Amino acid sequence: MTARKVTGKCLCGAVRFEAVVEKLEVGACHCGICRRWAGGPFMAVGASAAVLSGIDDLGIFQSSEWGERGFCRECGSSLFWRSRDESHYALSVNALQDASDATFSTEIFIDSKPAWYDFANDTKKMTGAEVFAAFAPAQEVPHG
Repeated sequence: MTARKVTGKCLCGAVRFEAVVEKLEVGACHCGICRRWAGGPFMAVGASAAVLSGIDDLGIFQSSEWGERGFCRECGSSLFWRSRDESHYALSVNALQDASDATFSTEIFIDSKPAWYDFANDTKKMTGAEVFAAFAPAQEVPHG
């Protein structure tokens, strides 16, 4: 699969984004912060940058020392997690205009997932420690 442009928007359409993704692979984050924010595992597609429009309606919440979350202040839609230096975005796959050919590839913070649900897909599963170790060379901590 080659790089492609994706577009997305919140429920009311006030905030929109576009980004180029290398692969339309979906990852699920099971950390407690994502589950509380998204109402379940946060399902996202990674991108190195995003162009946002409707920024007057965009809310940003700093959820950790290294990450922040974007949402629509009008309808409340969860739109993305991004590193504070804006070098990495995790775009909500459910906000994308078309994710019909996406594949579900990865689950992170699997050790934080409650025991009462499991996905049937065969995915790569990483604990929180494995995620931090994988991102350590690039930045201090990858998610939260």
